[in-house]
Amino acid sequence: MLNSIKPPVDFIRDFIRLESFGGVLLFIATILAMIVANSPLAFLYDAFLDTTVAIQIGSFDINKPLLLWVNDGLMAVFFFLIGLEIKREIVEGELSSISQVILPGIGALGGIIGPASIYIILNLGDSVALDGWAIPVATDIAFALALLGTFGARVPTSLKVFLLTLAIFDDLAAIVIIAFFYSGDLSITALVIAFSALSLAVVMNRVLEVTNSSAYMLLGIVLWVAVLKSGVHATLAGVLIAFCIPMRDEEGNSPVKELEHNLHGPVAYAILPLFAFANAGISFSGMSVTDIIHPITAGVMAGLVIGKPLGILVFIGLAVAIGLVKLPKDTSWAQLSGVAFVCGVGFTMSLFIAGLAFEHSGGDIFAGDRLGIIIGSFVSAVIGFLLLNFTLPPISHSTDS
Repeated sequence: MLNSIKPPVDFIRDFIRLESFGGVLLFIATILAMIVANSPLAFLYDAFLDTTVAIQIGSFDINKPLLLWVNDGLMAVFFFLIGLEIKREIVEGELSSISQVILPGIGALGGIIGPASIYIILNLGDSVALDGWAIPVATDIAFALALLGTFGARVPTSLKVFLLTLAIFDDLAAIVIIAFFYSGDLSITALVIAFSALSLAVVMNRVLEVTNSSAYMLLGIVLWVAVLKSGVHATLAGVLIAFCIPMRDEEGNSPVKELEHNLHGPVAYAILPLFAFANAGISFSGMSVTDIIHPITAGVMAGLVIGKPLGILVFIGLAVAIGLVKLPKDTSWAQLSGVAFVCGVGFTMSLFIAGLAFEHSGGDIFAGDRLGIIIGSFVSAVIGFLLLNFTLPPISHSTDS
């Protein structure tokens, strides 16, 4: 298959272009959601998201409002795609060499500790608010690459790869955080079924050498249902089954790359915009300045705008100072600072984690959280754009863009 034998540079270029356009759609969906939520059509928006969708077989049923089908179901496909990307990068991409991952890995660590620390400091003493500590640690790869893509050939390939790799580390961290900090009451029976399904997928890959992706997809549905019923967040099933997809078949083709290619379009053009539309509809009715300076909202904003870039730059600066790493080729500290602010655009994953953090705490906190995410992401994007606009060269150093 032609898609499976693309050179790595072409694969990265196609990925960035697709993610960039997906970021534009995310922005449009977000604006549309806020317009509808603050218009006479707001009641239809709420009714649409509250519509109950049920699947029942005998005494077994899955009965959820449409919003949770989007967040638990469609986002599992998004996490499945993330899992495929991570596996490809680990096996033969930017994460396959220790020397390639040290710099963005250190930056990602700082980009987690920095915003989480600021959020925690601003919300000390409020046990409910502290549940949201992980909201500002994420980077929205679609928005970030869309913003970087506006500069075209001015952006060195090394800077694009740095951002992409750091965002992948962020995704990995988000997966771990969701698994350990945002799971509910556990069902042992469902966990046993999930473990059995996952074990079978591993056996199919490692022992039976099954390369038919459809077999893994069917098993993935079983895994998703079991994880959904187990109390662990259902989206993790997407990541787990993705890791079981074979990297190569007997003919040298890549089921992982083929699935990535087939899923990128639906995820970037449909699933993520729908998620943004379903989760970004904030009503500004009755809001005041006090809502913006509320510790939760302020913690998210400060975490994204200050904590994220500061953490990245401090950790990388220390690593460079002690000689552990060097800056990417053709990249200056000013340009790296611009990318660090771009990483403060946490939109999609931040909204997702916010929903998990405060799903049992009432709508007011979640609305304030979304406000912080949207304002913080917007401010980070503006600062990052201005820094990059002033510091990137007028002529590209690379033809790969």
